[in-house]
Amino acid sequence: MKALILAAGYATRLYPLTKEYPKPLLKIEDKPIIDFIIDKLEKIDEIGEIIVVTNSKFIPRFRKWRQKLHTQKRINLVDDLTKSNADRRGAIGDIDFTINKKRVKDDLLVIGGDNLFDGDLEDFLLFAWTKRNPVIGTYNIRNKINARKYGVLKLDKNKRVVDFKEKPKKPESTLVAMCLYYFPKERLGLIKEYLKSRSRRTDATGLYIDWLRNKLAVYGFVFNGRWYDIGDHKFYNEAKKVYRTT
Repeated sequence: MKALILAAGYATRLYPLTKEYPKPLLKIEDKPIIDFIIDKLEKIDEIGEIIVVTNSKFIPRFRKWRQKLHTQKRINLVDDLTKSNADRRGAIGDIDFTINKKRVKDDLLVIGGDNLFDGDLEDFLLFAWTKRNPVIGTYNIRNKINARKYGVLKLDKNKRVVDFKEKPKKPESTLVAMCLYYFPKERLGLIKEYLKSRSRRTDATGLYIDWLRNKLAVYGFVFNGRWYDIGDHKFYNEAKKVYRTT
């Protein structure tokens, strides 16, 4: 099994902090956000390789980070060959690019490089392995106004995704999708199928999930505890404040 950390975005909503610095390397209590993710992945024996996909602008920063990182896992950096927000590939584009570049033929755990959460990835994967179908991490944000910023979904009694809307104006639920996905190796080819149409957007993973759930069963795992999607200054400052007091 391989893990893929998405770190190729340009985080324009966090300017000026991220104008010359990648968001996953911003610090929470003197620790880069991405290191919290690495700590979780470190515990999972089944993961043989961690791939971090970034861009041409920020890969020098990640190379310096990699030199200082202490981990038992094999970590490889991938440059997606973009240089600005204008030519970014988007999350789905980066997943597809990395699968092709690294010739991935294993089960794939995909996680956003700005995801900060309490829950254990072991529990998520134990659930996913029983399904052998795509599984997404979800979180009850308990606020419909905030839910409008995310993909909003509904699950049935078996935790199957029965409805998914990307950033709806009027959310019907407060259960939102985290940038956390399990794709079994047998289903990786569907990403290429999705991208064959030029009309398919590559920036929002939620649009792929909505397309995917109409082709096969997609399941959701609900995380408890805290979750911060470090998308803007408000959530970054809130995360820094909370982690400073714990």
